[in-house]
Formats: sequence, structure tokens, C-alpha cells
Amino acid sequence: MFPRLMRARSLARATVSAGQKRFLSIHEYQSVKLLNSYGIPTPKSVPAMSPEEAFQVAQNFGKENLVVKAQVLAGGRGKGKFDNGFQGGVHMVSSPAEAKEVASKMIGAKLITKQTGAAGRICNAVMLAERRQPSHEYYVAVLNDRVTQGPVLVASNQGGMNIEEVAAKDPSAIITAPINFDTGLTKKQALGVAKKLAFKTEKAQDEAADIFINLYKLYKDKDATQIEINPMAETTDGAVLCMDAKLGFDDNASFRQQDVFALRDTTQEDPAEVEAAKADLNFIKLDGNVGCLVNGAGLAMATMDVLALHGGNPANFLDVGGGATPDTVKKAFELLLSDPKVKSIFINIFGGIMRCDYIAEGVIKATKELALTVPLVVRLKGTKEVEAKQMIKESGLKIEAFDGLDEAADRAVVLASA
Repeated sequence: MFPRLMRARSLARATVSAGQKRFLSIHEYQSVKLLNSYGIPTPKSVPAMSPEEAFQVAQNFGKENLVVKAQVLAGGRGKGKFDNGFQGGVHMVSSPAEAKEVASKMIGAKLITKQTGAAGRICNAVMLAERRQPSHEYYVAVLNDRVTQGPVLVASNQGGMNIEEVAAKDPSAIITAPINFDTGLTKKQALGVAKKLAFKTEKAQDEAADIFINLYKLYKDKDATQIEINPMAETTDGAVLCMDAKLGFDDNASFRQQDVFALRDTTQEDPAEVEAAKADLNFIKLDGNVGCLVNGAGLAMATMDVLALHGGNPANFLDVGGGATPDTVKKAFELLLSDPKVKSIFINIFGGIMRCDYIAEGVIKATKELALTVPLVVRLKGTKEVEAKQMIKESGLKIEAFDGLDEAADRAVVLASA
């Protein structure tokens, strides 16, 4: 019982965290442009949206050796595989014709990596970048830190690899420097980090320090949640460049970062989650078979806990919030029913701000209009509870209503397994 409870809590808290804080990620070619606008050096990089455009871009580079990188919002692209059988999302090419050929195998196909899952993610563009030879690779990031309750610069001289593995094997390889939120990094601080990383020359140390300072300026100005450069490289010709970038931004700041949020690529997101966001629903797909509709993140956690305790597995996290209407509830049902894995639906509502009769009206409307065949279990408590239960009873629909959370959850699990 205890391990199952802990598993449920872990799942619920992770899901609630994801549901409450949704961060925007942008493509590498977009990140490069943003980095360059802050004076942060990168290899010359140009996107292409078609094989023909890739050919033209490669011709205009005037260089033989280029790197073609699939633009998919997922890590592990180099080791990934496309659904058409083409291996690898990062390729070296030596001619415009080769660039076109590689791009034709990437664009329009889905790249499958460890982070995408078996479904993969569509590649709508590639980025062509000049090939620069690193003599050493570093890791650099600006992140929020719970311990110092502020931003920190995280760096390591073991870049170009999974930083979590580096931290696990050799914690001393990770340098962490707290940043004053208002004043940012001083040149002295930044140089101190560059020297600890052992850049070879004073010139390289100075260039690295300026990059650290400007990365924080970008982080603060654009309401970023993460700026990760892996790797930052000291090249064989002595330059310091950001070779790859992963940037994330706080959705709560979208109203003042409209230029950044205009870069959002919804083709990289789950279609159901995109639809949910349009209806102001907090929705995240999971792997179970019990569809959940709940109001409030805390109640959602409790609901998922109880489902797991009774041997069930939630198919989603769906918080309709406190301002749901009958039409919103219907939309929520459409999202639940779009998942073929859903074998029962469990509605758990506490009527505080939310009125139970609104939920009941939405449930009845959705059940009729969507010709619902999936078993439906409802638990309603709080404001207008009596009226809501009467509405369900008089509807004549096959809706199983319960007062107790345990009984309702157990029934939803049983029905999903039937």
C-alpha cells in the first residue's frame, strides 16, 4: 500500500507542477537569433523550411562543410531516428546538393528521440550552421535556484554531454555562482567563473565572461526560466562560441513578451493540450485509462492519489478551474474522449467558487450531445450540490453518482478494468 501511495503522490505532484507552470520552448534557430541580438556569439546559422531552401542557404554560405540540424523541440536529436528510417537529426554535409538531400529526409518526417516517446515530433525546418572545430567544450546555464531563492550561473568544463550524469559522477565539476537579480553578474564574478573553467587564454576568459554577463541580461529581460548552452566551445582558432542552445520562458509573462511568444510552434505540442489551452483548461495527457475531470490542483492531487490507491491509473490531469461553464465542461469531455485509452471517466468536483449545478448541466449536455458510451462516475460536493444531484437523477442518463471519494474512485477503476 505504501509504495503505491508514494507513486501516486509523485505522479500527482509532478503533474500539478507541470499543469500550473507551462513554459514556452523555442527552436534552436530562434534561440540563436535571440542570442545574437544580445551580442552572444554563435556559429553562423540559417534556417531552411524546405529542401530547396536548404540548397540555396548552403550555396550562400560559401563554405563546403556545414552542419544540418533537425529543428525539433526535443533533446537527443543526434541519436534520434526519423519515422521514415533516416538515422540521426544532426548531419555533416560538404555540398549544397548533400544539404538538400539530408533536408529532404528530415523535413516532413517525425524525429523519435528518448524525449519524444514513440510518437516522435514533426520536423518542419532544419538549421544549417557553419562547422567550427572545438578544442574544448563547456556547459553553461542560467537558472532559478531554490536554495538561494534567485538566479544562478551554473557551469562546468565537462560540456557536450548530459549534465545530470556529470553532476552524479563528479559533483565538484559543477560550478554554481549566485547572481544578484537587480545588478546581474559583475565582470569580476564572470571572470572568476571563466578562470575556474580553465579557458586557455586571457582573451578567451574575457570573451567567456562577457557571454555569461549577456546570458543573464537575456534571461532577465525576456522572463526566461532557463537558458542552457551545451556546449559552449573554445574553438581551435581561439574563439568562444555558444554551439547549441535551449531556452525556456515563463508563460505568466506572455503578456509582456509577445515577440518571444509569437515564436511558439504548436506543431511540437500535443494537439489535445493545445486545444485545452484555447479553452483555458489545464490539461496534460498521461498513460492511464481513467479520465479525470477535477476543479483545483490540490483536489486533482488527492483524486490521483486515491485512484492509485485503488489500483487505477489516471489518463490525464484536467483542472477546469473555478470559472468553468457548461460549455467548458463539454469541451473537457471532448478532450477526454479524444484519448482512446480512456475506459471510464471520473468527475470529482468540490463546489466552492465552482457551482455543482453548472458542472451537472455540462455533464448532462456533453453526455447527450457526444453520445457518451464510456462509463461515467460523478462525485459532487459543495455549492448547489443538492440541485446538481437532482438534475443528474432527473436526466435519466446512466451516470453513477457517489458521495464518498473512496467509493467513487474505486468504482471508476473497476469500470475502467471491466
